[in-house]
Order: sequence, then C-alpha cells, then structure tokens
Amino acid sequence: MNEDFLQFIWEHGLCDYDRLVTVGGEKVEVLSAGTRNRDSGPDFFNARIRLDGTIWAGNVEIHKYSSDWKKHRHDGDASYENVILHVVEKYDQPVLTPSGEEIPALVLSYPSFLLANYEYLLASETWIPCQDRFHAVDPFVLKIGFNRLMVERLQSKTSEITCRIIQNQYDWNETFYQFLARNFGFRINGVPFELLARSTPWSVIGKHADSLFQVEAILFGQSGLLNEALLGDDYFLNLRDEYGFLMRKYGLRPVPGHLWKFLRLRPINFPTVRLAQFAMLISTVPDLFPAILNASSPGAISEMFRVRASEYWDRHYKFSFPSRKKVKYLGLDAICNLIINTIVPFLFVYGDLNGKQDMKDKALDWLGQLPPESNSVISNWEKLGVNPESALETQALLQLKNAYCDKKRCIRCHAGNRLIRNLPAENQEG
Repeated sequence: MNEDFLQFIWEHGLCDYDRLVTVGGEKVEVLSAGTRNRDSGPDFFNARIRLDGTIWAGNVEIHKYSSDWKKHRHDGDASYENVILHVVEKYDQPVLTPSGEEIPALVLSYPSFLLANYEYLLASETWIPCQDRFHAVDPFVLKIGFNRLMVERLQSKTSEITCRIIQNQYDWNETFYQFLARNFGFRINGVPFELLARSTPWSVIGKHADSLFQVEAILFGQSGLLNEALLGDDYFLNLRDEYGFLMRKYGLRPVPGHLWKFLRLRPINFPTVRLAQFAMLISTVPDLFPAILNASSPGAISEMFRVRASEYWDRHYKFSFPSRKKVKYLGLDAICNLIINTIVPFLFVYGDLNGKQDMKDKALDWLGQLPPESNSVISNWEKLGVNPESALETQALLQLKNAYCDKKRCIRCHAGNRLIRNLPAENQEG
C-alpha cells in the first residue's frame, strides 16, 4: 500500500467517519477534503475540518508513516506552514511545522475491502489489471473519461511540438513539415524521414514547390537513396543530376541511404513510394500549414492528401526495377493516420499557444468524426466488450492502456476507481 491509495481514500471520502480521531483524542469531522495538488507542496489545498468543535481551514499532508514528514524535509519548508492535519497510515512520531507548531495527526481508518480490491489489481498479471472483473464496469462510466483521456494524449503529443516550435523560432511551416515528414514514414521509416526534413529546410524546398521534378530531386537526393547505385534508368540519372545542382546551390547534405527500411514492408509502403507521394503533396499544396488551418473538415483534408506518386512510380516500387502498373495513391488509412497523429495535435497546440479555443475544439471534433482505428490494442479492448465508435475513442483507449493500465494507475482510472470502491472483496472471485 502506498501514499496514492491513502490520498485516494481521503480525496473520495471513503474513511470510516465514525472512527476519525486524532492521536491526541480530538474528534475529526471532514467538512471539505480540499483540492488535490499534483505539484510540489502539500497534498491537498484549502481543506476544512472541525477538531473538537473548532473549524480549521488550511492544507492536508498525507504520508504512510508520520516520520516521512521529516524524511521528506517538510519541517524546513515554508510551503508546509499552513498544514492543519497530517493524515497517516502509521503514527511513529509527532511532527512540527517549520515554525515549530505540532500538527494534529490522524491515523486513517477505512473499510478493509478497499485495500483488498486495490491490492488485487496491483497483483494482477492480465492484459489490463481489471480484466477478470471488467464485466462489472458500466460502459457509460468508461466513456465518461474519454474526453479527459483524449486531452491528456494530445497534451503528451503536443509537448514535443511545443519544444520544436520554440527551437524553430515559431516557424509553424517548418515545424509542421518536419513532423508531417516523420509521420509519412510511419513506424518503420519515421526516423530517416524526420532526419531528411530537418536537413532540408522548408525555406529551400518551398521555393521549388511549383516544380514536382525538383521537389522529387531534393527529397530523393537528401534521402541518400540516389547514392545507393552508380547507374540506373533515365529518371534516376536525371534526378541525380538535378539534385547535384541543387545540393551545391543550397549547401545540402543528404542523410545516409542505409537508414531506410524496405525489409518486411509491403511494396506500396516502400520509402521510395512514400517519398514520391510526399513530393506530390508538397507540389500540389505548397502553402501546406495554412491550408490545414483553413480546412473545414477531415473530409477536406482527405481530399487534399489523396495524392498519387508521379507517373514513373506507376511501374516502379524501387529505382530502375520495373513492375506491373499500379497507380500509387496515398491510401485513406494512411491519411487518417496522418490526421490523427500529426494534423490534430498541431491544431490543438496551435490553438493552445495562440489562445484560439476554436482550434482546440476543432481538433477534438475532427477526432470524433474519424472512424475508429484498428490495431492490436483496440482489438483486445473489443474482446472485453468495448466498441469504440470514433478515432477519439480509440485514441482515448490507447491512452488508458499506456498511461494507466500498463502502469497500474487504477486509482486514477474511472473504471478502476469504481471497481475499488464498489466491489467488496468477499463478493469477488480470486
């Protein structure tokens, strides 16, 4: 049992109220548990309690042992001066405020089944801790938390965007281009795609957006793939000649060609094809980030991104190796992936940094309009009876699994919270 559990008991009023008495014998009545503090300082701000008829207002600190107060050096920290109650699991010594006043201590008493349920979840080794009891979770309770989970997931994604936008001196075009490039490589080729974008400034490639061939020359040249063979067909050699001129003009340096992965990829996902599609998008929509901001719906984005690789790639997957004809459009699943993992986070962080709530709302609304994702994590949720209806819900489920279930933060999960509180251990199996 840890402090998180004690904080959970205190925050949700799950104490044995008729047994709340300080170690000094004072009757404790909790009028308000206070506001949970997730930063430094006392655990709960602005609590109100009645001690033997006298009302006190201030902060509450919670520890497993009362001696943890000194171990954590609160006795010399002025931010703990206004603590009016020290709530503990075990009392082993009195504690004093930084000014020397003794703080009333309360040994927290609570129904035993709460700890039994909590420890059951912590000890579980199933796919999610509550898998064996998940049937008892009301689907409505689970969905209540989806918006909060989605905002959390967006905030975790946008923190990296925020750092990069600062590094790029608030150049939104450059930053969006870098992140879009990384996600064009998807999971397998995301790193070399991002390295390519970071070594090829948008200010350079944007100057040539009106020439698809020059955009292709820059991207393929910077990818290092034009250095992988000495000879090739006319298209390959013409690209290399054009890139040689542009490389010298702008002082460009390519990334190593060996970084790109082809093995175990379907040919349609080869990096050569993705680079050709990326080049077509840049050439077709040169003002890319402004176009994203002005788009009215995910459907408008899909139309914008429904680009095809240039004609050479109709009969190729790799340079100089002809194949059966197939027009290589960027697929709808890939476009949805880009909207979810690049465009929506950018709309959210752009709205956040510029005080535009409508942009943040649009980001969440678009996720609600997109179809649910399909992957192994979502398949496992579906086996448990969860049927997501949109990308917002699948993203929320991914956040729930990664940030709560995998870390056994059941106390902070809507479903886990209910299971701990509402299912007495004697009525459960196990």
